[in-house]
Amino acid sequence: MEDNLIYKGLRKKLVETLKQKGIHSEPVLAAIEKVPRHLFVNKGLEKLAYEDQALPISEGQTISQPYTVAFQTQLLQIEKGDKVLEIGTGSGYQAAILAEMGARVFTIERIHQLFLDSQARLNFLGYKVHQFYGDGYLGKAAYAPFNKIIVTAGAKEIPQMLVEQLAAGGRMVIPVGDHTHEMTLIEKNENNQITITKHGQFIFVPFVKGK
Repeated sequence: MEDNLIYKGLRKKLVETLKQKGIHSEPVLAAIEKVPRHLFVNKGLEKLAYEDQALPISEGQTISQPYTVAFQTQLLQIEKGDKVLEIGTGSGYQAAILAEMGARVFTIERIHQLFLDSQARLNFLGYKVHQFYGDGYLGKAAYAPFNKIIVTAGAKEIPQMLVEQLAAGGRMVIPVGDHTHEMTLIEKNENNQITITKHGQFIFVPFVKGK
């Protein structure tokens, strides 16, 4: 597993593509230019890693399209030192982006093989991420509250338990719906009042309870 000038050049091109599609957050774009996405995809698919498309990973799951990763991350408005809960580690790519941006990342994966694979990958790349094997619907109450929460699978409804684990002043981004998913932003103000806004349609693998 290695990075090289070709992959670095492809990442620069990907950043330009994302800018054209409306991603404007400099910290998000800088993280995407830094994190070697080709190390998070299945062997044989490395050449496609910097196309703006979702790709299959093991266990019938996918690594999200770079635009989707960038869009969700931009909505979160990550600040250095933010305590972030990610539901659905998958390949570990989104966790790496968050860690690259200076967040303290807590991530939960319900599929054991993906948990093990992403743990090895993130450790190899030197990203210090708190990883858990378990049911994302439950969140991680022992480590709450979180400044930001990101869900990387499509939920039928907003899990109340996750909203409760969001800190006052926090933001949670979750795709909600049945077949297509509406990117939903939940903001909790300093008085713990909730505002919900919708930010366009995306397609995700389903958010499944249990492990």
